[in-house]
Amino acid sequence: MAVRATVSRFPKNEDEQESSGLPWGVTVTPFASKDENGLSPVYGSNGDLLPRCEDCYAYFNTYCELDQWAWNCSLCGTLNGLTSQAIMRYSHPRSCAETMSSFIDLELSMEGSEEEMMQARPVYVAAVDLSSSEEFLELTKSALQAALEALAPGSLFGLATFSHKMGLYDVQGPIPVVKNVFISPDTEGTLPIELEDVMPLLQFLAPVETCKDRITAALDTLRPTTSWERTTGAGQGLEGVLMGGRGFGVAMEALVKYIGSEYGNTFALARVFAFMSGPPDYGAGQLDTKRYGEQYASKGEDADRALLPEQTPFYKDLAVVAVQAGVCVDVFAVTNEYTDLASLKFLSIESGGSLFLYSNTDDSTLPQDMYRMLSRPYAFGCILRLRTSSEFKPGHSYGHFFPDPQYENVQHIICCDSFASYAYDFDFTSATGFSRYASEQPVLQIAFQYTVVVPPEELSASRLVSSSRGKHLLERRLRIRTLQFGTARNMNELYDSVDPEAVLSILVHKVILASLEQGVREGRMLLHDWLVILTAQYNDASKIVQFKNGGLIASQIDVAFSQCPQLQPLPRLVFALLRNPLLRFHEEGVHPDYRIYLQCLCSALEPGSLHRVIYPVLMSYSTPDKQAYPRHSLSRAALITSGSPIFFLDAFTALIVFYSSTADPTLPFPPPQDCLLRSTINKLKQERSITPKLIFIRGGQDDASAFENYLIEEQDVDGSGFTSVTGFVSFLEDVTQSVMEYMK
Repeated sequence: MAVRATVSRFPKNEDEQESSGLPWGVTVTPFASKDENGLSPVYGSNGDLLPRCEDCYAYFNTYCELDQWAWNCSLCGTLNGLTSQAIMRYSHPRSCAETMSSFIDLELSMEGSEEEMMQARPVYVAAVDLSSSEEFLELTKSALQAALEALAPGSLFGLATFSHKMGLYDVQGPIPVVKNVFISPDTEGTLPIELEDVMPLLQFLAPVETCKDRITAALDTLRPTTSWERTTGAGQGLEGVLMGGRGFGVAMEALVKYIGSEYGNTFALARVFAFMSGPPDYGAGQLDTKRYGEQYASKGEDADRALLPEQTPFYKDLAVVAVQAGVCVDVFAVTNEYTDLASLKFLSIESGGSLFLYSNTDDSTLPQDMYRMLSRPYAFGCILRLRTSSEFKPGHSYGHFFPDPQYENVQHIICCDSFASYAYDFDFTSATGFSRYASEQPVLQIAFQYTVVVPPEELSASRLVSSSRGKHLLERRLRIRTLQFGTARNMNELYDSVDPEAVLSILVHKVILASLEQGVREGRMLLHDWLVILTAQYNDASKIVQFKNGGLIASQIDVAFSQCPQLQPLPRLVFALLRNPLLRFHEEGVHPDYRIYLQCLCSALEPGSLHRVIYPVLMSYSTPDKQAYPRHSLSRAALITSGSPIFFLDAFTALIVFYSSTADPTLPFPPPQDCLLRSTINKLKQERSITPKLIFIRGGQDDASAFENYLIEEQDVDGSGFTSVTGFVSFLEDVTQSVMEYMK
């Protein structure tokens, strides 16, 4: 569990927090196997016996004062008695995880019989769009072949298809058999027959280890539905105009209900992979894509604001049903046409799944992403709870989770991998803040309760009884991290404790929220104003500016934060965020689906990865085996002045190796497999949650635009993105003017 605070020393009180201009909060990556310093938790058992505070319900931890009979809660100060069982346990403190470390992971006892726990097998279902092309289906087949290789033995797999009809495959017989049921074109319609009556669920779900070849054979039979089939199938007559035939909404609704019938019996979590080649345009859940082509400017409307909200609650409502049915949906959209991901995204992110967008089939990383996603460990049925000492409390929470309808600051996460991150900002509970009790430091406790499926091969011999061989065991665990923070004695100490990447995370969450609620223009203004206020407050606190004849002198204003290294990255990060497709205008050619995809990606990334998305890392090499400089600014000037022949850019979703046009022609291109640059690339690819595209460019010979587009510092922050000498320099001048206005 990695936790990163925007400031490692907390502000003393509300006045100091507001006058600092800094966001105050934390980012949390709960299922990360190590903390932000690379340390693992101390593992243990008997999580049910862990003492809890009678007043605030916080868990006992190493910051609590412990005596023979009682303990003081480190969060609220309450004195709690110990049970006789706990007194016995704590008489040998080195035998208990909670007395050894503030970062622990304990096993909990599971409800239900051993046999029921053993029965819970991982279930995976692929739903494939047949209203598509041959190329799309070939890519989908490759992705599912990769998935079959990644799935653990004992997993169950089902194959379904959708178009104007829905198909279920039985692959457990000698040859694959498909049974189809027609989808009603009515927008309120459902399937005329229950899927359980079309094919019993346990006939549909096949064991992967015994049926892999037959699943592959079934995949080979997939063909796109022809336009003739679609027009006649949809009852439009042969001469009718083709109106589509992608009954995605009905198919997903039926599939969730079908699989959900065995929730808690056959499976503890089912994952549905939905492969789409375009927007749902048939039956219930169909989306009107004509809104993308409308001329908003002529109506005086903000196109970005009009295209970001969902046009129907259908998929948001379906996500609620999916969560109750124990079904997590991953959506893979392979299309360059407007698909209205603004409406579809809820089905994936609110059910604990992911949203992937690929603009074409040619260079799509879908098979690699599929394999990567299924190869890494994940937890499900998770509950995330954040508690604080009494002087402050969580304010907003951000991320892909379900807030608990009953309890505050409790989030439900249906499916969580080791990369998924969440964020919280804090508020003071009173104006006095921490100043009254200077001796008592702020404490934060994060509890993460989760379930993992333990495959048979990982079970210890004591737990592997003969009757359970080949079966999976569910394990419920409780991970707790308790952190104590210092408080800053003054503003300079607060600024010196800033973590710029954590600040960026909170800012990105805030501007995404503002964009969705009030439009992209509002999101940009919020970000610009924040930097102006921070700069003004920093200049004021540092006593840099002086008033002369009742006015400010522009040259005195320090917009580069020259006296505070921790704040120095922030102007560049804000400039880069304003240039990012997240916040660029519709008129600049930013596709609304791509913007939604980026919003979903960025709101789940941990701070280090998010930094690369917003402001990519650019480094240089003198040879493929020797690094020249570890970090350059994203400008052409930096390239020219460095004099290095090779540049490597890490933009998270893309890795670009660029050989300058003046590079020595004897340098090997592309870099050989056994060099330092290649090993750096391979390590980064290995550590990534998605598969980055690897691009090699030879300056002067290849089209270098893919690389040059990332050199944003000479681009105009507001306009067309055309390169000019203004760019970042001009942006800082604008900030200076705004600061002068603000400080008048």
